[in-house]
Amino acid sequence: MIQDFPRRVAVLGATGSIGRSAAAELAEQPRRFRVVALAARRQLDELVRQSELFHPEVVVTTDPALEKELAARLPAGVHAAAGEAAMVEAAIRDDVDLVLCAVIGTAGIRPVLEALKRGKCVALASKEVLALAGELVMREAKKHPGCLVPIDSEHSGVFQALAGRRPDEIAKVWLTASGGAFRDWDPARLDEATFADALRHPTWKMGDKITVDSASLMNKALELIEAHFLFDLPEDKLDVVVNPQSVVHALAELADGSFIAQMSVPDMRLAIRYALSYPERFSGSVGKTTLPALGKLEFREVDHIHFPAIALARRAIAASGTMPAVLNAADEIAVERFRKGEIRFTDIWKLVGDVMEQIPVEEQKDLDQILACDARAREAARVWFRR
Repeated sequence: MIQDFPRRVAVLGATGSIGRSAAAELAEQPRRFRVVALAARRQLDELVRQSELFHPEVVVTTDPALEKELAARLPAGVHAAAGEAAMVEAAIRDDVDLVLCAVIGTAGIRPVLEALKRGKCVALASKEVLALAGELVMREAKKHPGCLVPIDSEHSGVFQALAGRRPDEIAKVWLTASGGAFRDWDPARLDEATFADALRHPTWKMGDKITVDSASLMNKALELIEAHFLFDLPEDKLDVVVNPQSVVHALAELADGSFIAQMSVPDMRLAIRYALSYPERFSGSVGKTTLPALGKLEFREVDHIHFPAIALARRAIAASGTMPAVLNAADEIAVERFRKGEIRFTDIWKLVGDVMEQIPVEEQKDLDQILACDARAREAARVWFRR
């Protein structure tokens, strides 16, 4: 059930880029939102800063070794807790209406599942939640009276472009890609690409892993998988197009040939604001612009030959079950090995494809099974070598 305002919010992953942007949005709307719980891992300075700003009921570090230090630094009346179980408890508190999940890695899956089971609304930024456990998560989302609103800019764009549309009206949904650091490179140079090269994103400032994924288009592959689950669309109704300006975030192509685009300046705070306020819309300090200021709109086809990530995503969707989790796990290890110089940039796709062939697909049954499959895929990726 979507709660009226003021909404009581738990922010998981509060110290990352999404969490900090969410804090800025929440601080602008003190009459509409009350922050009840914050959770993060190790960045205590930022956790304490937000605790002083919002005075929540509880603040969680998922690292138990930091609990005493956190407790000593929190404002009076704010309770400290530690461990991933404590983060789940923060998400399912009776006084929480909305859970914003921006946790990196698999740790965000359980709190999202438990929050949905209790009918809470979830604003979701964690890619792993749907990439690993999309079938389980959407099953719970449909079964209970809460809601699931995406924060990722492309999925937020799809969510808005599809609003009020019947399934038979939708011919295709297009996710847009910036093209990443190598969009203008000669493909013959990709074997020589370094980790530092991959981090030179032309538009967005993001973490290392997601920036490398943007360069390889693996980020867009994962988003295709997420969109499949979020919007219940078959893979043949999902596609990707490059928009170098990162102004068009998604397009809905309708049965009559019309396109509906969701456009804005490239600022994650707009998607965060909409997820927090849905189905309302609030103005804020960022996002206002004019159409001339947005500049020209350019679209390019994806180079599927030299950037085969989208084909890997289609394989994962077709196989279904645990295969999306295998793709996600293999990619995480591949990026780490590329960072260490163990493999080349172009090996990322080869490694992921080979691990997908090695790990048998299983029907999704429960979270423990999915995490076990994730672990097997990671181990296979760690020992992969170029043939």
